[in-house]
Amino acid sequence: MASSASTTNHHAKMFLLNRRLVVVGLIVLLSFAVFSEAEASYGAYKVKVINEFPHDPEAYTQGLLYAENDTLFESTGLYGRSSVRKVALQNGKVETVHEMQASDFGEGLALLGESLFQLTWLKDTGFIYDRYNFSKFKKFTHHMKDGWGLATDGKVLFGSDGTSTLYKIDPKTMKVIRKQVVKFQGHEVRYLNELEYVKDEVWSNVYGIDCIARISPKDGTVIGWILLQSLREDLKSRGYKYFEVLNGIAWDRDGDRIFVTGKLWPKMFEIKLLPLPTSDPLIGEINNLCIPNHSILEF
Repeated sequence: MASSASTTNHHAKMFLLNRRLVVVGLIVLLSFAVFSEAEASYGAYKVKVINEFPHDPEAYTQGLLYAENDTLFESTGLYGRSSVRKVALQNGKVETVHEMQASDFGEGLALLGESLFQLTWLKDTGFIYDRYNFSKFKKFTHHMKDGWGLATDGKVLFGSDGTSTLYKIDPKTMKVIRKQVVKFQGHEVRYLNELEYVKDEVWSNVYGIDCIARISPKDGTVIGWILLQSLREDLKSRGYKYFEVLNGIAWDRDGDRIFVTGKLWPKMFEIKLLPLPTSDPLIGEINNLCIPNHSILEF
């Protein structure tokens, strides 16, 4: 009986041990699955060029938006060369332009109702224009640290100031309603620049980087990256030399078209997003490609 009891106890202990090992194994597998899901919880995209259009190579693009009927509005920068303009998409012709004072450096632009809101660099001021008559405008003061990017969802304005902060702004008072720190996998994404509101997301150029961050306006999390390095390489391969950083995103809501360009770029591109598979090597390079880890400002 003693021997039988010992054997029974032995089998019972082995059963419990095996069950524990199974449970531990399941926990490990589950943790790996959760980790993998977390790692792949954002989307990464390359782009395909659908169309290209002429773009004024003298335009230091700071703000860009699509209105309707192949019409764009654009804000340009540089002292003595800043402007707000109405541009024909198909031929790049500037149809209407308002030249700004030499002391103003044009920045982000947004169209809300019949009004164009334009920021200026290194100042807490901007201008509101009648979209049909640029000569009618008034000045406003905002509460961001600086004026960089501007976009709207049709109700409120979203602003950037070159930091990692995304601002939500009341267009009637220009007061900040909410501030969010934009992060990707726990790391702040600095140098948020030109903005566009696309399908319940805020898209942002990152200054000096050929990437667009797709940001959740709910909490500031980067939920996707668009890699546009191929556009710069394409321009270089065709012999273009004197162009600067990617800057300018416009969304045609009705036609669901995305247009991008840059400062002094000779072309504007209509692009289509192509999801990158998780096995693509570029997935592992997102941090290096899209997140500045040092100061890239030269002014």
